[in-house]
Amino acid sequence: QAQLVESGGGLVQAGGSLRLSCAASGIAFNTFTMGWYRQAPGKQRELVASITSGNGTNYGDSVKGRVTISRDNTENTVLLQMNSLKPEDTSVYFCYARKLWNTYWGRGTQVTVSS
Repeated sequence: QAQLVESGGGLVQAGGSLRLSCAASGIAFNTFTMGWYRQAPGKQRELVASITSGNGTNYGDSVKGRVTISRDNTENTVLLQMNSLKPEDTSVYFCYARKLWNTYWGRGTQVTVSS
C-alpha cells in the first residue's frame, strides 16, 4: 500500500545544485516524519535531513548549511534542496517515512557530483 517515489537525482558539477523530490502515497502523510538518508558503496547509511509532522527539521552535520528539507502536505511530497554540492555528496539518496514502528523506504535515486 505505502509507496515512496524519488525523483530529481542526476549528475552535477561541484558547486552546483539539485532538488530531490519524494512523492508519497498510501499513508497518512501529514502524520509521518519524512526524511532522506544516503548511502555510498562501502559506507554506512547516513542521515541527510528529516522533517516532522510539525515541521521541525534536523540535518546531518556533513550537509548542514547546504541543504534544506521541506514538505508540501497538499501534494504529499517532501523536497530536499541541495546547494554547494561536493564530490563527497555522491551517493544514493533514499526517502523514508516514519511513524512509531512503521518505516517505509523509497528505492533511492543516484546523485553524482563531479569534481
